[in-house]
Amino acid sequence: MTENPHVSGSYWLETAPGPDRPALTDDLDVDVAVIGAGIAGLSTAWELARAGRRVAVLEADRVAAGVTGHTTAKLTALHTLIYDKLRRTRGAEGARLYARSQSEALERAAEIADELGVDCDWERRSAYTYARDAGRIDELRAEAAAAHEAGLPASFVTETGLPFAVAGAVKVTGQAQFHPRKYLLALTDDLLARGAHVHEHTTVIGLEEGEPCRLTTDTGARVTARDVVVATHYPVFDRALLFTRLSPRRELVVAGTVPADSDPDGMYITPDEGTRSVRTAPHGADRLLVVTGEHFTPGTGDTRARFQHLSDWAAEHFPDVTLTHAWATQDNDPTDTVPLVGPLHPGAHHTYVATGFGGWGMSGGIMAGRLLTALITGEECAWSGLYDPRRLRSTVREAPSFLKHQATVARHFVGDRLRGSESVESVEPGEGAVVRAGGERLAVYRDEAGHLHALSPRCTHMGCLVAFNAAERAWECPCHGSRFDTDGKVVEGPAIRPLEQREL
Repeated sequence: MTENPHVSGSYWLETAPGPDRPALTDDLDVDVAVIGAGIAGLSTAWELARAGRRVAVLEADRVAAGVTGHTTAKLTALHTLIYDKLRRTRGAEGARLYARSQSEALERAAEIADELGVDCDWERRSAYTYARDAGRIDELRAEAAAAHEAGLPASFVTETGLPFAVAGAVKVTGQAQFHPRKYLLALTDDLLARGAHVHEHTTVIGLEEGEPCRLTTDTGARVTARDVVVATHYPVFDRALLFTRLSPRRELVVAGTVPADSDPDGMYITPDEGTRSVRTAPHGADRLLVVTGEHFTPGTGDTRARFQHLSDWAAEHFPDVTLTHAWATQDNDPTDTVPLVGPLHPGAHHTYVATGFGGWGMSGGIMAGRLLTALITGEECAWSGLYDPRRLRSTVREAPSFLKHQATVARHFVGDRLRGSESVESVEPGEGAVVRAGGERLAVYRDEAGHLHALSPRCTHMGCLVAFNAAERAWECPCHGSRFDTDGKVVEGPAIRPLEQREL
């Protein structure tokens, strides 16, 4: 059994750290303010700047350091098993528009990388959705047929480059993979060269819609903008109750070097085994193997055990791997499969949102940039209706997933309050737990020196109780995915306020 590597952080962040950008300290007046500097926000800002708009990007942490900095970084229109479902729920035209929008996003990234001369480890690869269970062959054949009908170069195959046999796979040729940080740091540099404003460590805490819109930030500076884009992965301003249609999902990643002749020569994913995604990247004379999986709801279960399971799987199937990195990522699954990109709410005229990419944010984020730019500049976009957050939800199409998600949230909101609490004395160094002390519940973390850090366990988003992720030393909300460090600072939204400090 290969020892689980220390949760070391993202390989992409380590190998492309990038310069610091200043926090916003002075008021700004721009055409468009983009909240969030992941791939969706930066792609939107770049497209708008290229169209001649004055743009400001406001990021609570660092550019491309959130979900985008922890991705697997596949650029593909093959999104596990989606086209057969789209064909049934959106019709053949809906599936075709989805395939076209995602494929054009991939080619747009290729154009931009070439135009800017970005060395971002760009490689063309075939993408595969595979299964080892022969009982899923009919499902894979149907997916291959639906993807082909939607316009993708898709086929059903039984042979892949993986070091184990599969029952079958959907194969789509001509897809791509890249280094997301190198790509987006180059995009940021070009944004600045075009006169855009990019500010890190600036949390937007207020949005006043109107003509113009006004933003307030935690630095005290204000931004006035004709249009505002909320691209914070999970919307920090949710005036259409999109949280009822988004289910947070966390996944783990392990990575390490393998000899070049162990490269499976493709990008692979299976919905089985708690999801397993495999790709490689350039790494000197060798290849970097990147394995993702073990998906779970934030704040539930033993993350350290899950890291061990994923490490063991990688070592079993790639015996010559030397694991060097381990990190985690987070995605939001829309209850009706398709991302939510467009007006922020039914009455919105100058506010927009991009969310719900369901694990496929690379192509989805670039697609969102093009779609939102078209909406803001008044151009036509063939697939705007497909992604419109205001779309009517069909009972047949969305109700089962919607109700399942709401039941999960309700179970945590009520059930976690009924659960027994540990004692403060039971919390070991490096561990955390929700305990009862002095007549109230506290989120208590004991650091390696034995000092206790106490916080309110109520998530500042909607009040669910957080739980401790010992592998990543973070408090996580199982309802909507907000994450906080051991001092209560927001690591990931939708929460924008820290957990309240408490005294023991």
